[in-house]
Amino acid sequence: MTSYSLEGRSAIVTGASQGLGMVMARAFTAAGANVVICARDERAITRAHDDLVGTSATRGRVVALQADVSREDDVRRLVDAAIDAFGRIHILVNNAGVYGPMGSIDQVPWTDWVRAIEINIFGSVLPIRALLPHFRQHRYGKIIQLSGGGATSPLPRITAYAAAKAAVVRLAESVALDVKDEGIDVNSIAPGALNTRMMDELMAAGPEAVGKAFYDRMKKTAEEGGTPLDTGARLAVFLASAASDGITGKLLSAPWDPWESLQDHRTDLDASDIYTLRRIVPKDRGKTWGER
Repeated sequence: MTSYSLEGRSAIVTGASQGLGMVMARAFTAAGANVVICARDERAITRAHDDLVGTSATRGRVVALQADVSREDDVRRLVDAAIDAFGRIHILVNNAGVYGPMGSIDQVPWTDWVRAIEINIFGSVLPIRALLPHFRQHRYGKIIQLSGGGATSPLPRITAYAAAKAAVVRLAESVALDVKDEGIDVNSIAPGALNTRMMDELMAAGPEAVGKAFYDRMKKTAEEGGTPLDTGARLAVFLASAASDGITGKLLSAPWDPWESLQDHRTDLDASDIYTLRRIVPKDRGKTWGER
């Protein structure tokens, strides 16, 4: 899957019982990393562990833990167990996420909306908070944040997910500046439209819940197969490896951006807002109004 080595490195991958999380964990172990995988469902994460250790390509050790990353006590237990297992953690992948309720914001259950925010935002903030002291102690770390379509485009009727994904990308950009001089890189991945459990949830919700235009677009994507999961996993391995050292604060599209050559453009990246969220002003669209 990749030519980047993760030998001697250890990672935590959240939401890794299935889908992209599990494929990233598999890619990490194939590249030589030790990996702690976690998910809320204990039986599902146990099955994922058995699948990973039963794969001939797995070269690193795999530890599976049940954890709800939106709960501080669970995250602390997860990080402590990872450090106990491997001595040092080099990589954190914040992959856990849910769509949450689908429908008009004034009609979906408020408790479901809040729960989606907790999983998608708290589930990224808490692992970062828990691991930053460890990364700072060693003056090295890789934080990889999973983004989604809601980060760069409005998603009507899936508002909790859209709001959360925009928030976690800006979180990653902000933390990247906080730790820029401490050897810690923080980046986000837009993996593309994936044919996973979350796609199944969209299709099951139907056009009445998510809107006909979005439903039709996602239905076509599902029928065509979507972006291969390996595409996002390859980018994750690159960002977890020494090959990406110093690239930080960026939102990278796995299927569209030329991420394998980014080290050739480090000066341009460091000096600009390329691959970041920003506000579009009139002059960006060739308009002459809007200046004061």
